[in-house]
Amino acid sequence: MLTRRAFAKLSSAAALGCVGGASEMVTRASAQTASPPRGSYLIKNGAVITVDPVLGTLPRADVLVREGRIDAIGPELAATGAEAVDATDMIVMPGFVDTHYHMWSALGRNFVADDFGYFPAKNATSTLYQPEDFYNSVMLGLVELANAGITTVHNWSHNTRTAAHADAELRAHREGMLRARYAYGHIDQMLRNQPLDFTDIDRVRREYFASGTAFDGLLTFGVNLRGLSQSDEPTYHRDMTSAMERGLPVAIHAGQTPPNNVDAEDYEKRGWLGPKLLICHYIPASDRDAAAMARTKTPLSFATLSEFRLGLAGDPRVALLRMRKAGVLVSLSFDATSIAPANMFETMRFTWNMGVPWKGTPSEGLPPVGFREVIEMATLNGAKALGLGDVTGSLTVGKRADIILIRTNDINVAPLANIETTVVQSGTPANVDTVLVDGRIVKRHGKLIAYDVDKVVREAKASALRIRTAAGGILAPPTATR
Repeated sequence: MLTRRAFAKLSSAAALGCVGGASEMVTRASAQTASPPRGSYLIKNGAVITVDPVLGTLPRADVLVREGRIDAIGPELAATGAEAVDATDMIVMPGFVDTHYHMWSALGRNFVADDFGYFPAKNATSTLYQPEDFYNSVMLGLVELANAGITTVHNWSHNTRTAAHADAELRAHREGMLRARYAYGHIDQMLRNQPLDFTDIDRVRREYFASGTAFDGLLTFGVNLRGLSQSDEPTYHRDMTSAMERGLPVAIHAGQTPPNNVDAEDYEKRGWLGPKLLICHYIPASDRDAAAMARTKTPLSFATLSEFRLGLAGDPRVALLRMRKAGVLVSLSFDATSIAPANMFETMRFTWNMGVPWKGTPSEGLPPVGFREVIEMATLNGAKALGLGDVTGSLTVGKRADIILIRTNDINVAPLANIETTVVQSGTPANVDTVLVDGRIVKRHGKLIAYDVDKVVREAKASALRIRTAAGGILAPPTATR
């Protein structure tokens, strides 16, 4: 539920984006393309990957959507008053779920360079983002996700600088229309012994999430904590206690490099592990750590490309197969767009290719990751990791209608054979024809129809230019010449 005070803050923040001139005095909220209505749709004649453990994959079936929910799945469905959506020569499946994305820096995707990687670029710019830059960055990220068939995202905001920055991100979520968890976090580069201030976290929860969700049920709330890599032990323990006392879902980064600073067995003894704690990376984890996570049903977010680019703790393949062998729920994520693109097809494909046992390693003798399994990681497992397994992640009657249609006659995909293989091996965001989020069509016939894309890009470019100019050095824009 969005309280009146929160709505007023969103509206007033939007009004700050007005430009001069009577004809131009339009707030951002009203200037954005209006949210499309939830319709009744009969998606017909598709090859349907339900990711439902009972229904499985159906070579040809229909999906009926009413009032934002999946009403029926099966062959030759008939429905009065529903608009037909022809899915002939398309794959119909649940929208993808990204469980770890630092959306405040989405517009900084191209700030990195040779010898100027993710951390130097982040450290040079994180203090320069104004609230409006956060709005522009999160909007850019959300619209790109929608275009790529990603209908649910975990916005892991680990640079929440002020209350105004948080409100700006929430405004973007209201207008972005994707399903998400907003995880409020610390200010980047804050002192290691400075505890997280829960004052504004409590304010956001009270004003936006009084009923548990915001924006018509699309947005849930949690926190992300620094862990021992960015805070000392007493401070970290204090932050975790504060979050646990509030009953908030918590997300933490575990290491990509040695030493292993997350002792899962100790966390289990403290009562920290469980479905409401999401651990990301955790490349140095031991077999005992993995077993503790599995016992307590603690999920893992595996940012495949990031694990290889930044992981200096050994072989990420071994880490993935270790978690899988222990029975840990593994989901997939991107981390940041300056490390990996917001492209679940690429992430699934890379995960499938790397998910093989190697002789002479602890993974020897384990089964390789399969096509169906990696699709589950990208959909249902991600929904479960975010506490949304009963809401989305599979095409199941009664769940919300987060659905994508993928063309199979495109030159890079055809000819269709094994349906799951086609998604993982051949699909790209360019093949995503139609996207529904909560029963609303936001992309159709390969075009985004629910967003003013030119405006989103224009405003992201303006923010990026201002930030690069302020940062200077390698980031400074080239001087214009005649």
